[in-house]
Amino acid sequence: MSTSLAEAQERADARRRAEERRATVASFAREYPFEGREFDLGGVVYHYLDEGPRDGAPLLFVHGNPTWSFHWRNAIGAFRDRHRCIAVDHVGCGLSDKPARYPYRLAQHVENLERLVLALDLRRITLVAHDWGGPIGLGFASRHLDRVARVVLLNTSVFTGARAPWRIRACRAPGLGALAVRGFNAFAGLATVMAVERHERMTPAVRRGYLAPYDSFAHRIATLRFVQDIPLSPAHPSYQELARIERSLPDFAGIPKCLIWGGLDWCFTPEHLARFRAAWPDAEAHLDERAGHYVIEDARERVLRWMQRFFERHPLPVLALDGPTAPTAGPTSEPRSAGQE
Repeated sequence: MSTSLAEAQERADARRRAEERRATVASFAREYPFEGREFDLGGVVYHYLDEGPRDGAPLLFVHGNPTWSFHWRNAIGAFRDRHRCIAVDHVGCGLSDKPARYPYRLAQHVENLERLVLALDLRRITLVAHDWGGPIGLGFASRHLDRVARVVLLNTSVFTGARAPWRIRACRAPGLGALAVRGFNAFAGLATVMAVERHERMTPAVRRGYLAPYDSFAHRIATLRFVQDIPLSPAHPSYQELARIERSLPDFAGIPKCLIWGGLDWCFTPEHLARFRAAWPDAEAHLDERAGHYVIEDARERVLRWMQRFFERHPLPVLALDGPTAPTAGPTSEPRSAGQE
């Protein structure tokens, strides 16, 4: 196939994917009024949002399981007037590709995030991470501390040796776990009930937003793979990467850090918050005792206020761009707007 024909096919494929994404978000478009972008990970599409001024200090939002960039919609709406807000969808999640054969491991997700951040040449980053986004985001940040200016963590963990709650372990059971998570969408579906305490905030539109990308057995593959990738023993393939990230925590000394926690989270309990506070005695910490795992849903106003005050206490000057914000390595690594011609 000639270069021109290949480029035409690529543009057609991008338009098709953009149409599919518009159809996916149509029923909750008011909750998610953002333009999606694509990053090519060697033939696998990595979807992300890039909202706000390009010369604004970047906020890098990294979600967990079973959420996606939709989880950060209120924070993006609150901060995109003065910050550049980047929110990724991990491979297998949200509006990214969901390949059946893929190394859905912690190290791979860290590498994917790293490739995007380096391609965009983001600097003076404020990392904002929740759930699995904690180890993925800190996994990237620990390798590029010179690019990281602030860290905000919400209900997450990077600690080896933790025991998984029985509800998580049940989803890892051979056969039964796959049937429940992929067959009946039990993990994502039940999270819209079990991860929140203020159920009135899980409106039909918000619930559709959380669940829309996981509408079939095939599209729920990463939901299961994330559960299976929790390294509960040193023999697990992701244990060493998690241990590396845990060992890196002292390296964040001197970087302003903010910990925001929902106290009723049955998975990442306040014990995890206490372990972070022990590792980071200089970190600012906030606990909402009435909020659950989706603390940014239950306590949205308080969370955004805590974040804003943290940013004000640790201001970053807006810097003029002195280099390209898009990669120059060619089409295999070029971010583009979804449907861009």
